[in-house]
Amino acid sequence: MTLAKKPVAGKRDPEQEREAQAWIEAVIGERFPPGPYEEVLRDGIILCKLMNRLAPGIITKVNVSGGDYKMMDNLSHEYVNRVKRVSEVTKDSKKACIKYGLADVDLFQTTDLWDQKNIALVTSTIFAIGRTAYKHPEWRGPFLGPRPSEENKREFSEQQLRAGEAIIGLQAGQNRGATQAGQNFGASRKIILGK
Repeated sequence: MTLAKKPVAGKRDPEQEREAQAWIEAVIGERFPPGPYEEVLRDGIILCKLMNRLAPGIITKVNVSGGDYKMMDNLSHEYVNRVKRVSEVTKDSKKACIKYGLADVDLFQTTDLWDQKNIALVTSTIFAIGRTAYKHPEWRGPFLGPRPSEENKREFSEQQLRAGEAIIGLQAGQNRGATQAGQNFGASRKIILGK
């Protein structure tokens, strides 16, 4: 994706949604039911299946029938819920999400999906789950998005550090043609008065 194509925060990108849907289908081994992307994900069942496939048994109870409250509870179990509740289930699910490796900033709120307030953030969370799967060597299935960068720590000797102090970096420009009087390049500008 080029910089010009990057979607604005909160703005849906159908290409990313198709990519996320294809990845979920490949991971769980079944096709999405017919219907719009946001409606299929709304009850949280697909997302629970996804997480249980990536980390077996991480979600112990998935509600497949019942009223709206039961379906919203799936989103809490799916550990993408940042809504503060007293419920122990929500606390446990958030801990499980963080334990799996997702950062708190990558998580969508239940209302983002249930009320369809920010489907772009839901897709972003799915991509974050796909990136986090790279960090789990036990997962051998498909991945989503680019591999996260890894630390590349380097050690320099004292001699190497001292040698670098004498070099003028290209960010500072160049110093050819410079004297204590200043930079001199080409002929000086002639100012003609009175015309």
